[in-house]
Amino acid sequence: MVGAGHNGLTAAAYLARAGLRTLVLERRGIIGGCCVTEEIAPGVRASTTSYIASMLRPEVIRDLDLGRHGLRMTACSPSVQVPLAGRGMVRWWSDPYRTARELERHSARDARAFVRLDRELQRLARTLQPFFLEPPPDIGRRGPAGLLELLRVGRRFRGLGGDDVAAMIGFLSGSLGEYLDRHFESEAARSLLLANSVYGKHGGPYQPGSLLGLLFHLLSGGEDDVQGYFGHVHGGMGAITTALADAGRAYGAEIRVDSPVQRILVAKGRAAGVGLEDGTEVAAPLVMANGDPKRTFLGLVPPDELPPAFREAVAAIKMDGPCAKVNLVLSEEPHVEGMPHDAAPGERALFTLVPSAQLAEEGYDCAKRGEIPDLDRLWVDCVVASAVDPTLAPPGLHVMTCFVQFVPYRLREGDWDRRRDELGDLTVRKVESVAPNVAGSVVARQVLTPLDLERTYGLTEGNIFHGDLRLDQLFVMRPVPGWARYRTPIAGLYLCGAGAHPGGGVTGAPGYNAAHQALRDRVRRRTPARRASRR
Repeated sequence: MVGAGHNGLTAAAYLARAGLRTLVLERRGIIGGCCVTEEIAPGVRASTTSYIASMLRPEVIRDLDLGRHGLRMTACSPSVQVPLAGRGMVRWWSDPYRTARELERHSARDARAFVRLDRELQRLARTLQPFFLEPPPDIGRRGPAGLLELLRVGRRFRGLGGDDVAAMIGFLSGSLGEYLDRHFESEAARSLLLANSVYGKHGGPYQPGSLLGLLFHLLSGGEDDVQGYFGHVHGGMGAITTALADAGRAYGAEIRVDSPVQRILVAKGRAAGVGLEDGTEVAAPLVMANGDPKRTFLGLVPPDELPPAFREAVAAIKMDGPCAKVNLVLSEEPHVEGMPHDAAPGERALFTLVPSAQLAEEGYDCAKRGEIPDLDRLWVDCVVASAVDPTLAPPGLHVMTCFVQFVPYRLREGDWDRRRDELGDLTVRKVESVAPNVAGSVVARQVLTPLDLERTYGLTEGNIFHGDLRLDQLFVMRPVPGWARYRTPIAGLYLCGAGAHPGGGVTGAPGYNAAHQALRDRVRRRTPARRASRR
């Protein structure tokens, strides 16, 4: 296993559970990839990259008994919360009627529209849900096998009428901004829905495909398989990967840190193991890569072992990550304007500073030009994790993480090493616009630019999804057409990270699917890996 990100650890645990001798090799000194908890000041820990568990697959939690290995989550309540510039808050609750009552203060029409939307999203999300934990169809198969593939996919849509099919296509390909303009009249409703889009995705809210975020966020997650689940992880996001690692070790997997893989070994067209940077070679008939497609196929695999057309397709994957993180240690909890004075810890733990749809579109335009958006166009999602989990910081200190979009990977002027503090200052000023006490309470600050995400966490071009989530890079097109079922042109080499179906987010689904695909192949082919596991 190349890489100990959460998908790699998921795959490793399933492979070890099936009886394979499994070795995980991690480049960094800690496991977790982008699902980590790290110390950012003495005694203060933060989820430095990913920060909320929204679609972690219930099957993975239950199969690997992650609760027994220490995983504990508290549902975000509300899941989304937007300050309205002196007009209080608007919040997205798990109960759609409670959310509608909040929207009714701004528009009775919008309250009714929200209930209809929520009902429609839940129904369509239930249809999409099964696709998360199964490989995409093999569109290259012909004859009876090809027909069976079509039937497998088709049965998932049983019960959907023509209106549902049209709605599904609309949500997968439509523009969020245009949808909001058509169906909602109040800025409160528009801001709330805009704040629940796909973070880290290319494209402003008026771009085609931006509507799919509403659908994705109604997929289920958490141990109880709740639709639209968002969870605070006790101990930070690293508690997920710690639990996955402990589960894998319980099944016999070995995990080594500080073991950067330099190349994937290939012999006669088959994976033969890996070579480490220190010169060590590890022989293995099965290799799974948790890195993104570009890092894996353009960096670790010898060029002459892959078809030129395949390498060209991988090189063309849209990356160019559009986001950053600013993690803050504060001497006092943010006093957010509009927050109820009796707000519970879960309510105080998150808020999103989202511009209007038009300003957000302009912010993305700035990023496309290599510019950092100005204060009015900056989008910042804030989580005060210590409000829910005080163990993250000593008494008197608080942890707030800020996810920032849209920002460019490639700057038109200067470089990120020189402009890092500029982004940090701008983010703090944005937060200060709704929480005036924050700027004066910053004790420590960590700014992770798109370049830092690449250099430190191994995300090519800083893309948190290992390739942008857009229609031409999803499902049968992920990572590239013809290779959407975790296998690669090299027999015995599988892709198990977010660059494979169904994509990014802390779901565990790519790792689950890749492991099961490899195990099915092992049964069919009677590979050496199977014989070794019997001895």
